[in-house]
Amino acid sequence: MTRRSCIAFAALISLTACDNIAAEPATNYEPQDYVQFDNAEWTRDAVIYQLNTRQFTGDGTFAAAQEHLPRLADMGVDIIWLMPIHPIGEVNRKGELGSPYAVKDYRAVNPELGTEEEFRAFVNAAHENGLKVILDWVANHSAWDNRLTQQHPEWYSRTPEGDLMPPQGTDWADTVDFDYAQIGLREYMTQSLVYWVREFNIDGYRADVAGYVPLDFWETARGELNQIKPVFMLAEWQTRDLHRKAFDATYAWGWKEAMQETVSDGGGAAAIRGYYDSQKTTWPSDAYRMVYTDNHDQNSWDGVASEIYGPAYEAAIALSFVGSGIPLIYNGQEADLDRRLVFFEKDEITWREGQYDALFRSLIALKTEQKALWNGRYGAPMVDVPSSAREQVLSFVRGEKGSRVFAVFNLSGEAQTAEFLLERHTGNYVDALSAEPVSFGEGEGETSGLTLPPWGYKIYREVL
Repeated sequence: MTRRSCIAFAALISLTACDNIAAEPATNYEPQDYVQFDNAEWTRDAVIYQLNTRQFTGDGTFAAAQEHLPRLADMGVDIIWLMPIHPIGEVNRKGELGSPYAVKDYRAVNPELGTEEEFRAFVNAAHENGLKVILDWVANHSAWDNRLTQQHPEWYSRTPEGDLMPPQGTDWADTVDFDYAQIGLREYMTQSLVYWVREFNIDGYRADVAGYVPLDFWETARGELNQIKPVFMLAEWQTRDLHRKAFDATYAWGWKEAMQETVSDGGGAAAIRGYYDSQKTTWPSDAYRMVYTDNHDQNSWDGVASEIYGPAYEAAIALSFVGSGIPLIYNGQEADLDRRLVFFEKDEITWREGQYDALFRSLIALKTEQKALWNGRYGAPMVDVPSSAREQVLSFVRGEKGSRVFAVFNLSGEAQTAEFLLERHTGNYVDALSAEPVSFGEGEGETSGLTLPPWGYKIYREVL
């Protein structure tokens, strides 16, 4: 759809002072049991790959995209996120082909992409290659000519004059807003989610503007889906309560904004360090936060990732893999996507051997092999390694001694020499990308610091 600017609302807790608490102890307090989110085992070290079927190949079909699955499996990605595959509305359509987020039928396949059997073959082939498939799901609104507008007009929001309306505060004029106060709508949408898991064996969903839909709907739907098979759920939103029962992963817009702020104003490591610090203190440890340097919204509406990040692009990609979070690769990044893809028309990706393909492969392999880098609670926390260049350099270790990953990022446009001030990292390592050995410490043959070029970085894995 058109560019989304979503605001994460912080929960404010009001504390009331009591003068005589000690005089009347709270003897009847019964703490709630904490139920840890049960993530599917295959998500623990997963990397997501977003695939826009329309733009992915010249044919723009499932069958053509299926030919790329062995390459993607060899690359090391785990989850293929397909942008919406449903028929697209024609009333108030934007552009010639329209937005895939204007859904005309929730239980059908867009014939421009192929048949139901061809979609089933794509999912089966993905599974044979060790890949999982999730569908982009648009629960908040439908196309104007979705049959539900005629069969169940009571399921839609209305203007004061009683007319159908797009979601308030948006320019999504090709869609009409649902009213989730309607029980029938909730039942229909839940059973539609169930349909694709049960009938086509897909592995979960990416929920478009998940925060526009009531949380209890998502929690109920997740419970229904888990009765069929363990699924993976990604929310395009960032609030903590989504992780309670509904979603494995949420968008880490804060990470993207911090990285882009760092690049645009040369502010050093403060912004991204602030993101990671707040993640530790305010988010549940089992929350997968999706970090990315590119996706369909950014590419279509904001600009080309390599231009947005400029000389910091490679460092930003690397940090998205070795910092906490579940990383996303947008289709074409591995082929050095150098233009904004037209959203409402056919605009095929130019496939070539890109300079970033080898980087993505190396980072995915490192994330898979090093348990410290796994997602959520399955990985290890980031432990700060303070340095003399702390304002400009982000340095941290993850993991237990003997199996640690040590990373150092110069987040500035000038060369920096960082002398490490605490021995949280000392030991023997190899460079994760070049295999060059290095020992950190104060002894003979060891190094106590690093000099990095502008936007340079180093990632080391510990060896015994």
